[in-house]
Amino acid sequence: MAPRMIILMWLVASSPAFAASEIDLLRAELDRLRADYETRIQALERRLAAAEARTTPTATATAAPRPSANPESAFNPAVGAVLVGSYRSFDDEGEFSIPGFILDEEAGRGEEGFSLGESEFNLQANVDDKFHANATFALADEDGSTEVELEEAWIQSTALPHGLTLRAGRFFSDVGYLNQFHRHADDFTDRPLPYRAFFGNQYTDDGVRLSWIAPTDLFVELGAEWFRGAAYPAGGSDNQGKGAWTGFLHLGGDLGTSHSWRLGVSRVGADSRGRTTGEDENGDGGSTTFSGDTDLWIADLVWKWAPDGNPTERFLKFQAEYFARDEDGIFLNLDQPDLGADTTNVPYDADQSGWYAQAYYQFMPGWRIGARHAALSADDPGAAFAGTVLDRGRHTPKHDSLVLEWANSEFARLRLQFNRDRSSRDTDNQVVLQYIMSLGAHGAHKF
Repeated sequence: MAPRMIILMWLVASSPAFAASEIDLLRAELDRLRADYETRIQALERRLAAAEARTTPTATATAAPRPSANPESAFNPAVGAVLVGSYRSFDDEGEFSIPGFILDEEAGRGEEGFSLGESEFNLQANVDDKFHANATFALADEDGSTEVELEEAWIQSTALPHGLTLRAGRFFSDVGYLNQFHRHADDFTDRPLPYRAFFGNQYTDDGVRLSWIAPTDLFVELGAEWFRGAAYPAGGSDNQGKGAWTGFLHLGGDLGTSHSWRLGVSRVGADSRGRTTGEDENGDGGSTTFSGDTDLWIADLVWKWAPDGNPTERFLKFQAEYFARDEDGIFLNLDQPDLGADTTNVPYDADQSGWYAQAYYQFMPGWRIGARHAALSADDPGAAFAGTVLDRGRHTPKHDSLVLEWANSEFARLRLQFNRDRSSRDTDNQVVLQYIMSLGAHGAHKF
């Protein structure tokens, strides 16, 4: 049909022998052919739409908002696993401690030798058009045995107006910068020293969170959390299971195409009633408990660089956080090995602080290096605490780390890390070799 149209158009335009009536006939023929082509195109478009409808089912008012070619799997959650294993070598064979700080039992340096570390299994999916749910189980190596722990189990709104989001269940608090991340997403094999001292590695509890993101070019996030108060630095689930709260403000943005940043300030308030902080130093099975108030402030800074915003070849990340805590209360069963006695009902009011700074650089695809320095400081609590772990003497706890990482992909990483740990009064040189392998689905982490 196309050659016929071309010939007719050429005859009309070039031959003066055609009469006016013949020209009208040719124009009518052209109109008919044009209508015929348009009819054919419309028919093909209808067939294409029908074929797409058969291969991609449309959502209905009662269907879940997860389209799937297989209706039987429409509600199946995304399943992922992260396998973590390590080998650790220590110079100091003694018990881990930090003078001036009574630690949560999770704040240790890990098991020497081969260890499973903390592998995890994750399930997550949209529940319906209003809620998303997540559950994470951790396989933890505890004193040579493997235990399954419920790390996270929460639901979150997906359709609240005005930039609001509500989360409820067990989850990582959004205070500070690093606390929100699973530990396998860290740039080093262990948490910085302040996280170990003030959070027992990570602050997790049962509660609710309400956060708001402002509709502005500058990233502004404001949020508050209300927790049960069962987890360190709280304890005892005071106030009928509402014994801890937090507030946080995050600001962020871009500087050109290669730089991005985030600033944050957070506060944690907790009422502790009988907070247990592990066995006494003499190992007799007793425990030190604290009852009182905890007030912790955190300031954080993160800056990232990548050429034109593309981190494939090279990138640099710098992050730092500062912690300041005031605790006021009473210690029970506080062991005094130098005096050979336990001290009970000892009033305590002191300030503690700590900070860390680290840089992490990918100098060529897959290869990264990092350096970190951390330090802690604590007030002298007075003569009543002489000889206890809260007696810091003249010691300033410090910790330095160097790490080399090879990432075959974002799902397979190998790390070699060296630590010079001066948390205790004796220097401990540590070597850690770690692998991290991600299987299945795993959601992207925040900035």
